[in-house]
Amino acid sequence: MALHRNCEGMKRRDCLSLGLGALLGGGFVDALRLRSVASEGKPAAVTRKTSCILFWLDGGPSHFETFDPKPDAPSEIRGEFQPIETKVPGMFFSENMRRLSAISDKFSIVRSVRHDQNNHGAGNHYMTTGAPTRIPVSCGAFVSFHPSMGSVVSHERGAPHGLPPYFSLPDMSRSGGPNFLGARHAPFVVGDDPNSESFRVRDVTIPNGLDDGRAVSRRDLRNTMDSMLRFQDRAAGDPVLGADQNYQQAVSLITSEEAKKAFEIQQEPKEIREAYGRSTLGQQALLARRLVEAGVPFVTLNNGGWDHHSNIFPAFKGQGQKLEAVVATLIEDLAQRGMLDTTLVLVMGEFGRTPQISKLPGSNTPGRDHWSNAISVLVAGCGTPGGQVVGATDRYGYTAVENIYGPENLVSTVYRKLGIDPDTILYNTTGRPTHLVSDSRPIVELMG
Repeated sequence: MALHRNCEGMKRRDCLSLGLGALLGGGFVDALRLRSVASEGKPAAVTRKTSCILFWLDGGPSHFETFDPKPDAPSEIRGEFQPIETKVPGMFFSENMRRLSAISDKFSIVRSVRHDQNNHGAGNHYMTTGAPTRIPVSCGAFVSFHPSMGSVVSHERGAPHGLPPYFSLPDMSRSGGPNFLGARHAPFVVGDDPNSESFRVRDVTIPNGLDDGRAVSRRDLRNTMDSMLRFQDRAAGDPVLGADQNYQQAVSLITSEEAKKAFEIQQEPKEIREAYGRSTLGQQALLARRLVEAGVPFVTLNNGGWDHHSNIFPAFKGQGQKLEAVVATLIEDLAQRGMLDTTLVLVMGEFGRTPQISKLPGSNTPGRDHWSNAISVLVAGCGTPGGQVVGATDRYGYTAVENIYGPENLVSTVYRKLGIDPDTILYNTTGRPTHLVSDSRPIVELMG
């Protein structure tokens, strides 16, 4: 699996060396043990039907090369690509967004999100939690001062059939963790490539020799699970050595038809798999659809490589067009299955890119730098009006100037659409009250 680096040279998996491995989600046995601790003395979570699939574009995708082209700007701002008409009269995207332009009546584009955190660490945290960082952080930092959207949804919603409520593929974004909510609300990470013929999800598939979980003794289960593929950071100890009841829960899980079906992507018709594209991202999106079908309320597709300080135009001809085809297919598939009304689809990153095209230090080809004054976000589903552009940037794309919103408003919108009150107050490990977001007003245009 390819590892993407941002401008600081930080690998997406370097968080393991920073001591965050325990928060990246273990196997199902880990989740069962932690959930059993969390549920003592608490009522069962109410399962709702809405879900969210977040395409997190790590590095910060350009708004110019996606949903906010500036055809009247000088060439050093406009770039190489032309604007194209969409299905909605008067709405224009970059020419890289052809598939999405054809279904623009099915989603909204917000062009007016902005914030003041112009580095990867802080920007990532702000956009995925709705809370700015408390102290200055370095550009490449993995920051967790506040629970991520996925972890909050896990805490507030839960999931049916013993499935974890929060998944992240193929790994966790740098601020996608639970912070004070605890490791039980970290994402369950599916690191294997669902496009591979040998794809399997660790701690779900019964290993060879244990065909019928009902006949497995406690001793056999213990011995077998010791050999199953688990999360690579074992520094915190192996949770599979916990209480005996967790083994019995694990037996129930790995023999659950609902859980197994969710991961059997090989059972999808060939034409559906081909429609999503036989690529890692395409099959991850298809797996995400299967997970929300099974009742999982939050899935993140952590897609890196969007820090285009150089080579931005060839990158969007390849990477950009592949991404938008997958997003378009997912939206169309959800709509055809009657799932778009209950599934929120988000496409966003930590910030946009600078209006000025230049060869930045260390780069031999043109690119754009970080730019948090103007961020475009695609929002579809869960009652979001289609064919709508919310807000605007100025003539040259320097800053949002109409209907300006912050990350708090975007995150509040997500919570409301998922049945969570953004005015909820949680309590951290010291008993201190903490608001989910500092500004609970949603983006009203997205609420339908």
